[in-house]
Amino acid sequence: MSDDTEADKRRILDLVAGIDYALFTTRGSEGAPLHARPMAYRKCEDDGDLWFFTKKDSRKVEEIGADPQVLVSFADPKKQNFVSITGRSEIVADRARVKALWSEIYRTWFPGGPEDDNVVLIRVRAEHAEYWDTPNSVAVVAFGYLKALATGKPSRAGDVGKIELA
Repeated sequence: MSDDTEADKRRILDLVAGIDYALFTTRGSEGAPLHARPMAYRKCEDDGDLWFFTKKDSRKVEEIGADPQVLVSFADPKKQNFVSITGRSEIVADRARVKALWSEIYRTWFPGGPEDDNVVLIRVRAEHAEYWDTPNSVAVVAFGYLKALATGKPSRAGDVGKIELA
């Protein structure tokens, strides 16, 4: 992997590091509509893998079984940072891994705790990412809009990138 690719990957990891929730989008069976739901995301590994908790008997697990391709969208409106990651998902029922990633806050959704056999993990192996990293200063954004109005050229207030991760 080139230094540029590693730097891009690090940038994605840094952008999502401070975001606790994501929209997790699945399709399910062929022709089914897309289905997005907010989920607390547990961890992003250095290799770009994302981890989520879910219930083994959930609709998500069924949809992933039918089509493992997913989209995970992160947003930090205060910092004006946005990240979209696509990848292949899989269900991981490894009890040791569940316990290692467990946080007591998850008892809200999973009252049986990490020992509950219905609690499993979703691993998303990131393949592609896009990001929008814009300045969070109102003055900078306002200046960009005014400049766009004056010049007739679109504002470039921020950085946009696409990264192949797999």
